[in-house]
Parts: sequence; C-alpha cells; structure tokens
Amino acid sequence: MNKEGKDRNDSWFRHLLRRNLGLIAVMLLIIVVGVIQVIGGLFGGIPKNSLLKAGVVDEGNTVVQIAEKVGPSIVGIRTTVQSEASLDQFFDTGEQSVTAEGSGIIIRKNGYILTNYHVVQYADPRNSQGQKVTLEVFLPDDRKAKAKFIGGDLVNDLAVIKIDLKNLPVATLGDSSKLKVGALAVAIGNPLGLEFAGSVTTGVISALNRKIEVEDRTLNLIQTDAAINPGNSGGALVDADGKVIGINTVKVSISGVEGLGFAIPINDAKPIITQLIKYGYVKGRPLIGIIGQEIPENLAKAYNFPRGIFVTEVVDQSGAAKAGIKPKDILISLGGKSTSTMKELNAIKQKYKAGDTVSAVIVRNGKKHQIKLTFTEAK
Repeated sequence: MNKEGKDRNDSWFRHLLRRNLGLIAVMLLIIVVGVIQVIGGLFGGIPKNSLLKAGVVDEGNTVVQIAEKVGPSIVGIRTTVQSEASLDQFFDTGEQSVTAEGSGIIIRKNGYILTNYHVVQYADPRNSQGQKVTLEVFLPDDRKAKAKFIGGDLVNDLAVIKIDLKNLPVATLGDSSKLKVGALAVAIGNPLGLEFAGSVTTGVISALNRKIEVEDRTLNLIQTDAAINPGNSGGALVDADGKVIGINTVKVSISGVEGLGFAIPINDAKPIITQLIKYGYVKGRPLIGIIGQEIPENLAKAYNFPRGIFVTEVVDQSGAAKAGIKPKDILISLGGKSTSTMKELNAIKQKYKAGDTVSAVIVRNGKKHQIKLTFTEAK
C-alpha cells in the first residue's frame, strides 16, 4: 500500500472511532462489571453498594451519630463550697468560695446522674464539715438545676447525684466485658470545665484491666487514647453502638506523654450504682474508724518511731474506738501483716467485711499492745 492509501485508511479509522466512542465506552464498562461479578462470585460476592462505601466501616454508628445519640445525656456538674474564714488578720471574717467542675451521665429518667466521687466529694455530707455546698447540673439543652447528693464510693471513685427535671435524655449502658483492644472509643465530657461542654474526642480501646494507683487506692481501668482532660471526669466513654462502656476518670499527665486516658468499666460500676441509689453507700464495706498518716522511713529513723500509721483521730462507735485505739497511737500491724503505709492498710482491709474480727498491734508510749478489732460497716 502506498503512502496516500495508508493516509486515507488512517483518516477513515479515526472518523469511525469518534462516531462510536460512546458505544465503545459502554462496552468497556459492561466488560469491567462482568469481570467484577465473576470475581465476586469466586470469592463469596461483593456486598451491595460496596463500591460506593469503599473505606467506610459499616459496623455501628459514625462518630457524628454517636455524639448525637449520647451527647444530650452528658451533663456538666459544678460544686461550689462556701465557708466562713478570716481573709486577713487585719480584716473581719468574710465568706470564701471554691468552685470545681466536672461531667456526669444521666442514667435514669427520674434524674439520677452517675459521676466520679472526686467530682462531687465536697457535696457528700460526710465531708462538708459545716461548710455550705451547692451542687448544680447543666444540661446540653441549656436547662440547669440544683442537685442532691445521693451516695458515693471513695474506693471506686463513683457517685450518684439527682436532679428534679422532666423529659431527661438517658444514656444506654453497655457491656464492658465484650470490649476488645483496638475497638472504637469516643469520650464525651467537659474538658477544662463548662466552657468546653459537650466536647467529643475519639480513639480506640488501648488496653483492658489496667491496674492504676490513684492516691492510696488501686483501680482496675480501661485504657484509651481518646483525649481525656481535667473536667472530663465523670463523663462517658462510648462504644461504636453509642453505649456507655466506661466512666472517664483519670489521665497520665507527664511531660512528653500523650494518649494515656483511663475509664472505670461500666460493668464494675453497675452493682455500685444500684447500692448507692438504694442505700447511699456500698453495704458490707469494712471500716476501721481511724484518721491517720504514714510515718515515713526517714522520720522513723530520726525519732526512733516504728513504721506504721500515726492515729490523729478515732471515729466514735467505730471498731477502732471499741478496741481502745486512741489518738497518737501507731498502728503497726493488722491481721498479722505490717501496716507501714496507707496502701498496705487498705489492701489488708479489703480482704475483710464488716463484722469480721482481726488481731491488731499498736504502739503507745513506746510499748506494743496487741488488741482485737472488729470492723464496723463503712457508710
């Protein structure tokens, strides 16, 4: 074929291609879809709309849906403590106030709210010491109400308060025993106070059954990397189904460390909630009945004191009072084990229940005395 004939054929082919471009595209699409269907048949089928939802997890709710579902039941809590105290030696006695803010979860339509004990501890009548305490709750729908302290548990850092409002949104409590590491975790609360009320942060369940020391107690907690900050305490840790699986409690605050937040598993909280609502305290908990402080090792060596708990106050009608323990005594042993620290004392105490009797050793005026102590019930 000469050059002129070849040019005519090329021109005719380009003209045919332009006129039938749409048809060719449709044919190619049919071929691609057919190939996808064949592959899908070989490997169990491709879920409906999977091409449109590529990269989207179709299990549970989106974070937006979770926030819309749970957010209305997460409240702000403000505790205001007022006490009369001398402001200055040159001025008359005046009134001082201290305010603390945290979060809470509406758990019943009749106004019961779950939170951390440390958020509302000064509203506990056992701690008021004659101070005037105001407890307020702020809802996301802009309603607010005075609250009543119902009950608290220092050991597990849980408390229940109550408000008298109608049409309250209630959070659904989940099952923390079914949690798996890596699952979605959404924290909802009021970081740094009411100014940032209703903040939502996301992460995953980083670990389960973490043993974390808080003051002189050891808590069993869920670890998450969802941001938890002061003010989040008492707020909700929520799963992908929009159910509360933990109560945000504490974070590790160390320079250079991020993503270490912790929550109380909701399954641990459920039986305590029931007792706090019914009795105002957890029944059966043992009480020794002393207020004291540890004698550190350096002080013990300097003044030739034994290591133990120096008793500063004895509770009336308690097991300690009935056993004859007095202020300035040093408790060095309980149940046959040393009590050098409050942590050791609490660990020993938790092995018993109210009504149990144990041996104890105290030091008074340099002499050891062995006594019998019967635990009363902590209320």
